[in-house]
Amino acid sequence: MGIDTETREYIDACRQALPPSLANRKVVFGFDGVIDRIRTAVATRFDPDEYERMNTLEEFGTRIVDAASLDTSCSIEWFCERKRAGGHTAHLGRAMERLGHRPTIIGTYGTPPRETFTREYEKTKLISLGSVPVTDAVEFDDGKVLLSDTRRLAKLDWEHICSAVELNSLAASIDRTELLGLGYWATIPKMPSIWEGLRRDLWPRLRDPPNRVLIDPADLRRLSSETLIQGVEPLSALDDVVPVTVSANRAEALLLANELDADADSLVDVAAVLRDRLGVSEIVVHTVSESVLATVDDRHRVVIPRISEPEITTSAGDHFNAGLAIAELADIDGGARLVVGSAVAGWFVRNGHPPTYDELLGFVDRYEELFGRSTLS
Repeated sequence: MGIDTETREYIDACRQALPPSLANRKVVFGFDGVIDRIRTAVATRFDPDEYERMNTLEEFGTRIVDAASLDTSCSIEWFCERKRAGGHTAHLGRAMERLGHRPTIIGTYGTPPRETFTREYEKTKLISLGSVPVTDAVEFDDGKVLLSDTRRLAKLDWEHICSAVELNSLAASIDRTELLGLGYWATIPKMPSIWEGLRRDLWPRLRDPPNRVLIDPADLRRLSSETLIQGVEPLSALDDVVPVTVSANRAEALLLANELDADADSLVDVAAVLRDRLGVSEIVVHTVSESVLATVDDRHRVVIPRISEPEITTSAGDHFNAGLAIAELADIDGGARLVVGSAVAGWFVRNGHPPTYDELLGFVDRYEELFGRSTLS
């Protein structure tokens, strides 16, 4: 997909709007936390030190399907390349710290917080809600398989949060912050109780509440239709007290759209209809090739330069959301916000770690070059 005129205009607007440096702003993210074990799947092993890696999801899936067709067990070798702090709070906290902020993250990091979390942050404040789950992330060139033991998060609700962190302490952590990020609905099925608790119990205690709430639903295929439909009312009610942005990938957005009868032809139309059905201020949908934004009044679309062999794909969506957060804090509107999100995610998948702010500026400066020789489309 080549770069188009609309994207070029948003890139120019982004360059003009991004400040030379970032002022330190208060942001907070809740309420998950996972230890990610990043794994490689082996296709063929030649000797103790040499092997051929499985490169694609299709190859992994074919191995499983072939075993099933032969009515035999499926044996796949894998190994752990590294461990890292994972989940919405950990990924957003890591990215925002590297970009120059001092976030607060509230989630399940262990009691006391496990070393996997504490070693990753220098300026981020951690508030733990209890024991930490584990996810095995098997990475391929075209995607990933996530195998999670997240029973702790499945039980997490507003009552559990308030029993782990007294409500006044929680209010003190969130008051006078500019942005609150929440994730993931998919791993915290009782997230609607948290939205309701924030609106009913917490917001009235805040003297200077966040200007926006950013919500990442994640892979909603885990949740029942009933759970999704019942979550709409508390989500819309939260938007009554603070503007809510829901940021989802294509699969998540299309699943929600199907459940809520929000079908449309193009991705930007899906976002617009979904925003109306959910009753929130904004919907963002991001893919590997484009991102779209639907607000009450406008629709925006940006194309994204793809990479054939990414360094890492796990948490690319979280880094896109970190870019949205940076744009929000810098008062960047419309399609230019999508450029910032795409740039943070683009740097991350190419380098395996979040950018500094200077690296983000550099990526935006050469955004068009990453498409190679392309014509207007």
